[in-house]
Amino acid sequence: MKYRLILASASPRRKKLLEQTGAEFEVIPARGEEVFTGTSPEQAVLELSGQKAEEVAGRLFGCPSYGGEPEAVKGGTENGEAEYAAILGADTVVAFEGQILGKPENEADALRMLRMLSGNTHSVFTGVTVIAGNGREKRIISFAEETKVTMYPMTEEQIQAYVETKEPMDKAGAYGIQGKCAIYIEKIEGDYNNVVGLPVAALYQKLTKSGIEIL
Repeated sequence: MKYRLILASASPRRKKLLEQTGAEFEVIPARGEEVFTGTSPEQAVLELSGQKAEEVAGRLFGCPSYGGEPEAVKGGTENGEAEYAAILGADTVVAFEGQILGKPENEADALRMLRMLSGNTHSVFTGVTVIAGNGREKRIISFAEETKVTMYPMTEEQIQAYVETKEPMDKAGAYGIQGKCAIYIEKIEGDYNNVVGLPVAALYQKLTKSGIEIL
């Protein structure tokens, strides 16, 4: 069954990755505050991606079971049936030696993160949660992907210059593999797109196996 696909994220990188698949989708960013209680990076990204998907599902369908207010279901088919939608939430963190690195709070924080990652191997985790339903019923598909990234050593001058570009400031781990930091990436083990912010291949495979068509 073809579902109306909703991306619950304002990330331009996730938007671009979805566009590359040829999927038609809408962007309805989650507005809630992100809070996680898990201690492992896998738990963190699953919890955060779930919060995004649930919050947007609540607004879209407007029913208490989705975390929203009791309202009429938005959208529908020609015969008046509620439209089926798949709300996609995703969250990415970097983990190094047991420490979870999200987006830097400021330039000093970005410098700290990059000094940690320089010359070392770290993991990037992206959690994906899809809530599929029509306001009266729902299914939840949730998973986390890990990619290992090894960076070349960076000098203090190189780290300073990179932070001054402002590119690190909205990215987990304070770097963008698809941007200016590409020249410092030695190798990766796993899905490159996962590091960018969305493992689209794994997402498509899991949705297809669940009977959720997005293409």
